Amino acid sequence: MRKCRRIWIKSNSVLSTLGRVWAFAGKARPSEARAAAAFPLASGLGKCFESAASDLLVTMNDSTAGHSGHNPPLAVTTLAALGIVFGDIGTSPLYAFRECFSLESGHGAPINPANLIGAASLIVWSLLMVVSAKYLFIILKLDNRGEGGILALSTLIRGAVRSLGGTDPRKVLMFGLAGAALIYADGMLTPAISVLSAVEGLAISSPGLAQWTVPASVVILIGLFSIQRFGTGQVGKLFGPVVLLWFGSLALLGGRQLLIHPEVIYALSPHEGLLFLVREWKHAFPLLAAVFLAVTGGEALYADLGHFGTKPIRVGWFSVVLPALVLNYLGQAALLTADPTAIRSPFFLLAPQVLQLPLTILATGAAIIASQALISGAFSLTTQAVQLGCMCRMRVLYTSEHSVGQVYVPAVNHILAVACILLVVGFRTSSALAGAYGIAISLTMTITSVLFFSAARAVWGWSKFKAALLTGIFLIFDGAFLAANSLKIFPSGWLPLLVAGVVMSVMLIWIWGRRLLYARILKDSFPIDMLLKDLHKGKIHRVSGTAIYMSGKGLQVPTALLHNLKHNQVIHQQVILLHVETLDQPRAAEKEVLDCVDLGDGVQRVTLRFGFAETPDVPAALKGRMPAEFRFQPGKATFFLGRETYGVGKHATVTDKIRISLFAIMARNASPATAYFQLPPGRVVELGAQLTL
Repeated sequence: MRKCRRIWIKSNSVLSTLGRVWAFAGKARPSEARAAAAFPLASGLGKCFESAASDLLVTMNDSTAGHSGHNPPLAVTTLAALGIVFGDIGTSPLYAFRECFSLESGHGAPINPANLIGAASLIVWSLLMVVSAKYLFIILKLDNRGEGGILALSTLIRGAVRSLGGTDPRKVLMFGLAGAALIYADGMLTPAISVLSAVEGLAISSPGLAQWTVPASVVILIGLFSIQRFGTGQVGKLFGPVVLLWFGSLALLGGRQLLIHPEVIYALSPHEGLLFLVREWKHAFPLLAAVFLAVTGGEALYADLGHFGTKPIRVGWFSVVLPALVLNYLGQAALLTADPTAIRSPFFLLAPQVLQLPLTILATGAAIIASQALISGAFSLTTQAVQLGCMCRMRVLYTSEHSVGQVYVPAVNHILAVACILLVVGFRTSSALAGAYGIAISLTMTITSVLFFSAARAVWGWSKFKAALLTGIFLIFDGAFLAANSLKIFPSGWLPLLVAGVVMSVMLIWIWGRRLLYARILKDSFPIDMLLKDLHKGKIHRVSGTAIYMSGKGLQVPTALLHNLKHNQVIHQQVILLHVETLDQPRAAEKEVLDCVDLGDGVQRVTLRFGFAETPDVPAALKGRMPAEFRFQPGKATFFLGRETYGVGKHATVTDKIRISLFAIMARNASPATAYFQLPPGRVVELGAQLTL
């Protein structure tokens, strides 16, 4: 802990010093007119960096001194957050500025000092407006009881609307599903492009090893996905110090070139970016797609909110990540000002030749870490989707005793691993992948901005004008980036859109199939009142023990109970009709976990409620919360589950036949209810049934 804290203090001391240097620069009064805007901004940004560094140290001291119990101190969680949350956006300097002027990108903007400053200005202000202002200051406040991500945001809005007495806005869920599907697509591209762009440094430091770029990338990706089972918390502690070293290197490499060519500091003025867009209007619009590569980690940052919380993310961004990124992008612009031929790899050429191989090794480590943000986000989204009934049950492992948001989903991990390896082998270079990268995440960011309007109205109670004004500002940036990235749909931008379309289709088919199944069961069932009348008259033979039947929302007799009566012609002395409900919030409050209603004649109607980020441990919830008067004994209870097989009706359309077949395949391969609800296998009885949908 002391060693970790010393590292933090040293890094923030460097950032604080840089802030004072920039603030000193802001006091200068150059003769150029444009400096009137640039240097005051430099001074202000420098003061922000210095203040952020100071605030971090104060917070660390407070958290370390006042730390008690099992929750780790802020310094440790912030260090772990660096290793998980900021890896994606932290490795953007490997390729983002290069793609702005690369001949392979086809933007065609000439490399000259004015254009370099203009492109750097666009990147810096995109970081400030999109990541800092939109996500760090505003969107992160829209957490669903600690959980983040576009799916959690949509459920937050739906819950707020229903609490206000409005109708359920189903279109909000559709937006959430679309955004989640797009993040899955981006989660396949991010590890591939990050690792490839880092390993490509071998062609600069050791040209003879360039042929090993693809094999080395594949080996690294296999190793990355192999360690996911240890959990994001443990992975973050392993990656955190490496990322801290990475961001320190970014700042030093960029600051070195900035001292040689200090005129690049004009890029801190938004005026330079606007002039660039006007001056190079023929090339600037498609170039915005390359600028967007610098901010692609913003949505992943929001999706990973549940892993660490708001405070560590904000502290890490403003004290370490933002200043390091700004310095490095300015440094790349300064390098290209002196040597335009360095465009082939401006990041690696920032370093002296003797340090290029070590920098390649460090960049590879950082690229591995960069992939973690989207992988962790995919795990979180999957858990939320399963609990909300938008995806078939999957095996979810909770990897932390302190944070319920840290999960590992083996099936998703394996799918992402195979997809990333195929992308690396198929595209072979990061420049080729850059054409497919960006369209999915830009569309996701646009959807988040649209959902923000509904959230501001329903959750915060804002007026239409106030919500529309801020949403409009967000959409100016998001819309421009989306339009620029839409030019990349052909030849390769269609790939993430296709993947997202497939994922969303799977989720919609599962939702449709569940509704169809529930309607079919409801049609064949009969009211519980009829069963109670027969029990009261003594027409049904009773046996000792407790039987628990999984039930739907209504007061109908569960299918499993009907089949048990049909074949065994007996019923237990105590019968619990159990309905498990998933709430539109991460965790259920203590008082709303269990409701129990005595229907008479030994039959109880029990409702268990779990949040969408919780593990639905049914036996533990029943044991700890069942009223004492019912004398519930978990060890003597038997769980009866229905296992349906599905047939297609004669009058079903071709489209319905396809959807029912796909739904049946997903249901057959879903994680068993026994494992999902944590039921003891030795006390579960499954009763099969054939249903025609």
